[in-house]
Formats: sequence, structure tokens, C-alpha cells
Amino acid sequence: MASSVLKSLMRFSSSGNTTTRSFCLVTSQISNHTAKWMQDTSKKSPMELINEVPPIKVESRIVACEGDTNSALGHPIEFICLDLPEPAVCKYCGLRYVQDHHH
Repeated sequence: MASSVLKSLMRFSSSGNTTTRSFCLVTSQISNHTAKWMQDTSKKSPMELINEVPPIKVESRIVACEGDTNSALGHPIEFICLDLPEPAVCKYCGLRYVQDHHH
């Protein structure tokens, strides 16, 4: 799919059409893909899967989330402050962190 999108974009850009036209093409292909994926109700959505992971308890006030222990599968480091009582959420992967108080 990605290669067909890239080929279509290259075709549009070489023909002199505007970037807006190329973007519309990509948007429609992504929308069609998303619509197909959403029709399959037997699978859980990514948000449902990540919400099943319990909040990760840490002792410090600040946590560094990398998304995965393997740097090739992770995301840029996100430093998250845990001063609030509710779990803090990583903006990249959705993992939740909470400060574990030992009082």
C-alpha cells in the first residue's frame, strides 16, 4: 500500500499538480484503509489494547518513556512528570505511568 501511495504522489508531483491534490489522494487512501479496518469488529482497536495495560508504577517524579526496550521499535524519549495523582500518559505510545508512594 505504501509503495502505491508513493508512486501516486510521484506521478502527481511530476505532472505539475499542486501539493493539495497529492495530499487529498493520500487522505482518501488512508480513509479507505481505516474504514476497512474499523469494519472488522473481531479485533480490538489499538487504544483498547493499550488501555488493557495497567499503569506502570515508578518511584521517581519523572519517567522517561521510550515505548519499547528495543530502540528500533520505540519512539523518541518522552520525559513525563508524575506530580498529579492520576496516571500520566505518554503522547507517543499511550502507556500510563503513576508515581508509587511508599508512605
